[in-house]
Amino acid sequence: MISRRRLLSLAGASALLAACGSNTGRGGNGQALKQWYHAYGEPGVQQAVERYAKAYTKTQVSVQWNPGDYDSKLATSLLSDGGPDVFESTPQISSVRAGQLVPLDDVFGDARSDFSESILATHTVDGKVYGVPQAVDMQMLFYRKSMFAQAGVRPPSTVDELVDASKRLTTGSVKGLFAGNDGGGGVLGGPALWSAGLDYVRDHQVGFDDPLAATAIGKLRELYTSGSLLLGAVKDWAEPDAFTQGLVAMQWTGLWAVPAVAKALGDDFGVLPFPSLGAGGSASVPVGAFGAMVNAKSKRIDEAKDFVRWLWIEKTDYQEDFNLGYGFHVPPRKSISEKASKLTSGAAADAVEFVRDNAKASNPPDWTSVMRTAFNDAVSRVVRDGAPADTELKAAAGVARDELKRLYG
Repeated sequence: MISRRRLLSLAGASALLAACGSNTGRGGNGQALKQWYHAYGEPGVQQAVERYAKAYTKTQVSVQWNPGDYDSKLATSLLSDGGPDVFESTPQISSVRAGQLVPLDDVFGDARSDFSESILATHTVDGKVYGVPQAVDMQMLFYRKSMFAQAGVRPPSTVDELVDASKRLTTGSVKGLFAGNDGGGGVLGGPALWSAGLDYVRDHQVGFDDPLAATAIGKLRELYTSGSLLLGAVKDWAEPDAFTQGLVAMQWTGLWAVPAVAKALGDDFGVLPFPSLGAGGSASVPVGAFGAMVNAKSKRIDEAKDFVRWLWIEKTDYQEDFNLGYGFHVPPRKSISEKASKLTSGAAADAVEFVRDNAKASNPPDWTSVMRTAFNDAVSRVVRDGAPADTELKAAAGVARDELKRLYG
């Protein structure tokens, strides 16, 4: 799904576009709660969320479907008094500091322990939860079992094994790995840090100001120069076409690709987290989750919170439908993801396990756009241009440190 892939890959915003489409629930006096969604790419989602809203009996709920640049439109609306009462997004520390979001800790009740801690952390700022996670998307490594068997290669459990496997699986017209037309710099920077036991930010400090960061990012450069990466594919990493067409033995993409890959390849594929660099590091999968939030400027905060509690805490059948009825996503609730029939076997079951054991936030609340841009640009220069990793990451860490001082003093 394009929009959630944007959430995970953190693409930038563009110009404001007008919204279209709404559902006014049961009609009436115009006092409906206003609920906003971005425009999901999966057919049926808009009709589903309108159906959910119509089923709510305590008050009318008007669903607004927002094509185009949702992020910019939402940011503008939160500065005015005319914004939505309930909306989906990911909390950022700037929004919390600006007083735009309502803490929702009291909405969870006993269900809080049913949410994956790693996902809940992506909606937590300064110890308070500002969004109820709705759906989880994650990235992972897909590999062709038959190609591995033919080459006598085992699925990689370390970064060095990944580099070696990519080289050994490159034969003729088949490349070892596809991780994007930029060579993986755009999506593997975080996993490379996590492989070394590092992070973007940790305890309000720069998480990659460490010599190991240069070593980890240097492995991406090693992959780029190995001749084993597919570059210049017709479709980028978010689409599984290169993998399903047999152009590569491995591809980095997302959970959303599992149905298409299974349709094309049957059971001739497996999935893995990004491997560990070695001792002290860890395997990882980047995760992102939109959450339901309440606008602090709403004149109906209590009603908005009640609606969020009903839809995203109480209505577990709607939550499963939202995640698996139209696309392919992991429900944030452990009780749902562990029992949903579509997630109990094969690659999907492995993905649920990875989210439970290896999830890392692709966009943590205190990882600002300024920090992200500095880091991503540094990784790109290292991977594609061969710039010194230690110098580039030191400069990016300086930018991040200044941002953290601004945020935390």
